Amino acid sequence: MISDRPSSLLPTLVVDDPRRVMGPLASWFHGEPSRDLRVFGVTGTNGKTSTTHFVDAALAAAGEAGGLISGARIRGPGCDTVPVRTTPEAPMLQRTLATFRRHGVTCCAMEVSSHAIDQGRVDGTVFRVMAFTNLSDDHLDYHESMADYFATKAAMFTAERTQIAVIDIDDDWGARLAGDTTTETWTCSTTRKDADVVATGIRTGRLGTEFTVHTPHGRTRIGLQVLGPHQVGNALVALTSVVADGVDLAAAAEGISSVTGIPGRCEPVHAGQPYRAIVDYMHNTAGQHAMLPYLRSLTQGGRLIVVIGATGGRDPGKREPLGEVAAQHADVVIVTDESPEDEVPAAIRAAVLRGARRAASAVVIEEADRQTAFSLATAMAGDRDVVVVTGRGSDTFRRYGPDTTFFDDHTELRRAILETPRG
Repeated sequence: MISDRPSSLLPTLVVDDPRRVMGPLASWFHGEPSRDLRVFGVTGTNGKTSTTHFVDAALAAAGEAGGLISGARIRGPGCDTVPVRTTPEAPMLQRTLATFRRHGVTCCAMEVSSHAIDQGRVDGTVFRVMAFTNLSDDHLDYHESMADYFATKAAMFTAERTQIAVIDIDDDWGARLAGDTTTETWTCSTTRKDADVVATGIRTGRLGTEFTVHTPHGRTRIGLQVLGPHQVGNALVALTSVVADGVDLAAAAEGISSVTGIPGRCEPVHAGQPYRAIVDYMHNTAGQHAMLPYLRSLTQGGRLIVVIGATGGRDPGKREPLGEVAAQHADVVIVTDESPEDEVPAAIRAAVLRGARRAASAVVIEEADRQTAFSLATAMAGDRDVVVVTGRGSDTFRRYGPDTTFFDDHTELRRAILETPRG
């Protein structure tokens, strides 16, 4: 056992900071599995899950035997599970990589959170590619400032941590990071022609998005089946990551174009209803600004109905802005509980409600019970409306103090559609 204090029950290796040695030690114990795999890391505030799924699909289309470690799923030969954290703790991470290696996996796409970097969970892991999507206000309950948040992410983009850096320079923080890396660096952009990989001719519709990608190895067309214009940036980071590694461009583009859905990321819910129903993670204002105008465009003159809340134990400063931005874009905002954790649920809702009412541009309703909130939204939905449930995405557990319950937004929204009389 490793600890910062001795134990009378087990032999103990006493160190000042157990987390700082756990990663390298777990890697050593499992025979340094990341040295035998090409690990594609993805970090940033938004888009990590989507980008890792795109990377996984691109590698599969190129004939690679791949593994996936994302906030929505850990999947690969010998392993298929729903994760507890975006990036696993070091012992589980190294055990997973070792399992992949034992089953013949050649590469792995992995989400890398700022918490995982700061806590040393990915120490001892060798990355072939580390990709950066973007940075926006989030997790400031954990990081002291945006500068500290950025520094934590930037620590991964050195020759000691990764062989290739891939950076989206549409993001101001990304543009800054691209000038500070100490390893081979590839940039990508939807707006800047000086990037290594550029997307042009972007056309977004009700069924997906098409665009052309220009790379040092030629150009290709990608047709995304997943919804939302923000997915262009995620797909571009994914494509750049694999092309930088030498993967065939045409195969990678075909793989990314084949993705039909990503759990909890602008995920449609179909139950025979005439209106659109969607589940989306959308847990910060940057995500809202990216998604809500697009969802508004899908209404075609109807209403946008948003079900929203905030998770307890996380950055209370973003709760009022979440409510305000939602109400600026929506016609109806229903404020409900997400997962209050150890906080008072009514206090969390009150903060979101203050922001929503301050916008003074939407009907604002408070309904503590999440299932009832779904029923309210579906009962009032007209044929041209869009109902979107935000905040939890693919998370399936909610905690009220000591009590943990299973709750899947996709399943429960579908239930509400089927069981709630309209009008």
